Amino acid sequence: MIKKLSRSVREYKKDAILTPFFMIGEVSCECIIPLITAELINTINRGDGLNEIVKDGVLLVAMAFLSLFFGAMAGKTCASASAGFAKNLRQDLFYSIQNFSFANIDKFNTSSLVTRLTTDVNNVQNAFMMLIRTAVRAPLMLVFATIMSVVVGKQLAWIFAALVPFIAIGLYLIARIAMPRFKAVFRKYDNLNASVQENIKGMRVVKSFVREDYEEKKFAKASEELKKDFTFVERVIALSTPIMQISMYTSMLSISFFCAKIVINSVGSTLDVGTLSSMITYSMQILMSLMMLSMILVMLTMAVASAKRIEEVLDEKSDITDPENPVTKVPNGNVDFDNVSFKYSAAAERNSLENINLHIKSGQTVGIIGGTGSGKSSLIQLISRLYDTTEGTVSVGGIDVKKYGIVPLRDAVSVVLQKNVLFSGTIKENLRWGDPNASDEEIERICNLSQASEFIERFPDKYDTYIEQGGANVSGGQKQRLCIARALLKKPKILILDDSTSAVDTHTDALIRKAFREEIPNTTKIIIAQRISSVQDADKIIVMDKGEIAAQGTHEELLESCDIYKEVYYSQNRAGDENE
Repeated sequence: MIKKLSRSVREYKKDAILTPFFMIGEVSCECIIPLITAELINTINRGDGLNEIVKDGVLLVAMAFLSLFFGAMAGKTCASASAGFAKNLRQDLFYSIQNFSFANIDKFNTSSLVTRLTTDVNNVQNAFMMLIRTAVRAPLMLVFATIMSVVVGKQLAWIFAALVPFIAIGLYLIARIAMPRFKAVFRKYDNLNASVQENIKGMRVVKSFVREDYEEKKFAKASEELKKDFTFVERVIALSTPIMQISMYTSMLSISFFCAKIVINSVGSTLDVGTLSSMITYSMQILMSLMMLSMILVMLTMAVASAKRIEEVLDEKSDITDPENPVTKVPNGNVDFDNVSFKYSAAAERNSLENINLHIKSGQTVGIIGGTGSGKSSLIQLISRLYDTTEGTVSVGGIDVKKYGIVPLRDAVSVVLQKNVLFSGTIKENLRWGDPNASDEEIERICNLSQASEFIERFPDKYDTYIEQGGANVSGGQKQRLCIARALLKKPKILILDDSTSAVDTHTDALIRKAFREEIPNTTKIIIAQRISSVQDADKIIVMDKGEIAAQGTHEELLESCDIYKEVYYSQNRAGDENE
């Protein structure tokens, strides 16, 4: 895990390496300062001349400035290394997620991924910062100060030897109790983020059903559970402070008592006042180092739980990758399904698609209808390899889709998904997702095809109108037409509309289909729809039922031969007659 995460240091490796060296310099100076201070005190006590006092004083000031320099440089390089490491780690996580297939994404919920990119990365960043700075300073200070205290006051070394086991056992027990709770805390962070995300995304529904109180209680419950776990963990961790305080004051009192006794009994011959002063300073340094180590232990306990969650995402490999020698050009829009079966998970009890055989010629318009859960969306997602087949093959242009590079295949297949979204930015910026180099004239022409230009022209800023995140400031029908225009700008060989005209009126729907026939006759058009009117003039209509093709043919053929199609057609026509 450490090796995997350390790859994200990259260009900040120099700063990460320099920081410990600067810390060594700072600790060395801080450990020498008490010796110089002791010598200065002894010089004054002996009544030596001013020259000796000034000499020791200048040396003390120089050492203090040198310690300050090393500390400042360590702070600078540490900040650069830790912030850079966090930036790279977030990028690595984000890039890893971008490469996921839909199957990979299904393993992680959105709120969990957000927590890992934010809270978990922050925890690991803080731990990294402590590892290259505090975790170097504290042990070095502990070792140096212990050695110096033994050299200066050999008789009193037993005080530290007695306290260290007490501190070590206490910190070990704290870490052992806190670690399991930290793991639970981050899972509850996911639940809290999920509650926030779901509520904000569905705010209109919440308000329309007057469910604010219910959502507030649900959020309060998730927040309360998180608070309880954090409170418990904080209480356990807080025990480290009294342990360190007890140790610190015990050592100071013991050293003061025994040192004073030795000074008085020996009349300064065995232990002088300067040595007493340095011993107290070293005891403070030792105990402060131990306190720092306890903080490091706490931070690492939290960071290990976060690092494991980050590692899960980095270890997740996309199950859809380019072949060794990928085909880079799609010759035409032919689509063939040969004995295709598919299920979303290996653990699923039944297939979502079963024994699909379907052949679509380039330039044809094909309609797909069927009830909810009949497998319509599953079928079309196999064409652009959003998922891979479980059995059988899907071919585009006469070539198995698994032999194509993912980029050229998806460039040739435009999919307007059922839940397509717009991103924050202008209308032009959103449309140029389809073609970054599209001219203004080309954008306007495509918007005429998708029937989007009629409402765009009514906006004060027209094509420079700003779209809020998710397309919140446009209607469902407007959003769908913009998404269709975006897909058309790719100039695809295959255009797939997954129920993407459901929010537009029948007249606009008819105009869009008419524009497709006239303007893109060579593009294969696959239209999933709930309305028979949206597909009845298609060259072929596929009727899906329970993951299988129940029937296929033209509108007239299906009215004669397919009971499912007839039932849907007559029920929709009766509904239309009643509305009239």
